[in-house]
Amino acid sequence: MTIPTKVGKYPISELIGKGAMGVVYRGYDPVIKRHVAIKTIRKELIDDEDMTETLSGRFRREAQAAGTLNHPGIVSVYEYGEDTQHAFIAMEFVEGNSLREFLTQGAAFNEHDSVSIMVQVLDALEFAHSHAIWHRDIKPANILVMSNGRVKLTDFGIARIETADRTTTNLIMGTPGFIAPEMYLGGQIDHRVDIFASGVLFYYLLSGKAPFRGHSEAVMHDVCYHDPAPPSTIDPQRHWPKYDAIVARALVKDPDHRFQSAGEFRRAILADYAEPLDSTLSDATIRSPIRRSMSIGINGGTPSTPKPLSVQGTSTPPPTGWSSTVLAGIELELARFLGPVARVLVRRAAQKHKDLDTLTAALAEIIERWNDRESFVRAVTGKGLAALHACVPAGTDTPLPRTPTPGPPVTPEELERTTRILTTYIGPIARVVTKRAAANGASRHDFFNQIVQSLPTDAQRERFLREAAVLGV
Repeated sequence: MTIPTKVGKYPISELIGKGAMGVVYRGYDPVIKRHVAIKTIRKELIDDEDMTETLSGRFRREAQAAGTLNHPGIVSVYEYGEDTQHAFIAMEFVEGNSLREFLTQGAAFNEHDSVSIMVQVLDALEFAHSHAIWHRDIKPANILVMSNGRVKLTDFGIARIETADRTTTNLIMGTPGFIAPEMYLGGQIDHRVDIFASGVLFYYLLSGKAPFRGHSEAVMHDVCYHDPAPPSTIDPQRHWPKYDAIVARALVKDPDHRFQSAGEFRRAILADYAEPLDSTLSDATIRSPIRRSMSIGINGGTPSTPKPLSVQGTSTPPPTGWSSTVLAGIELELARFLGPVARVLVRRAAQKHKDLDTLTAALAEIIERWNDRESFVRAVTGKGLAALHACVPAGTDTPLPRTPTPGPPVTPEELERTTRILTTYIGPIARVVTKRAAANGASRHDFFNQIVQSLPTDAQRERFLREAAVLGV
């Protein structure tokens, strides 16, 4: 994608990340002379008339909500603006990583760090609630861990501002597994939805697992009707039963029986911790070997350009017989043509193909354009397609790259089923993403390649593809 040289008054120096809704750039404020993060709505999405008002309203609401909150635990918003190409928010530039990155790469928080994260998040929420603003999307992707051990809350994109009737009371918005039961059941919505989501977060930190798991329908049913096992029973290495009652109260189905404020929730945790608490995370945690990046989120957006460190830093070992360094290099080359799904495809192919030529041939088959295949093969093996053909052993079941033929387009029924599945991952914008992926009679191959690139993690991409296969998409 083309990086603009300027957004509003801000010169742009680099692309930081992107997600289903928009793009984040690193910019510079020439007046205040400071680096800023510039969060934009992707123009190709807001061109869709059906979603323009929803997306632009959500974007303005984020600026309005966070812009009124001056708190050390909340990412500061400096300006909302529009130019001929973008609607954008200029916000505080934060060096660090999202809490989700720590969790997906296997970080196991000790008792002190789990408590410290919760105390900081709840302190920020207490401040927001005191200004009649409810976040409504508390989750690890929206919590940033800075290098000094402090955390910041970001992404107020679906916040409810109590004094302004900006959102429908019973509209289901948020992330499955963190959505409170009253949102599913059409009950009255208030700040206590953030209490429930914070309870889910605390459960995750204490046990290493989410309290509500499975496909979206199962999660919704369990949130509304089932109580999860106490977090102290999940992982014997993290056995802290003194917090079980606190988590249970935060996750009560009836909001009247939960903690009635973030401050009450925070005080209960501190009372049971019963030790002096350093308000920052431990050095061992913040120095853990994960990719360092500026992690302002857009629906949990992902880095736009793959980097070797982000691949090698994963906790998933490479398939038997392969060097993680070699596979990382192949993933980077394939990502130039297929985007973030490259890692999934390389790992799957490497389980079957155990030499470089046959692996490269199998992966080249996935690339649609002949010239791109040639470029990929040369980058990986140093030879062209014809030379690769001569090197692949006779009788191999590896399909050699051929001139691509378009597959059948997706049917309206497949499009609708895919939209329903994708909605559980990225919310209402799923309909725009699938509509654009299916435009101009795209083949099923191209359609799903575009769809999976809207998902932020390999785990979500693989799960989405499994769910689509089960439903016959």
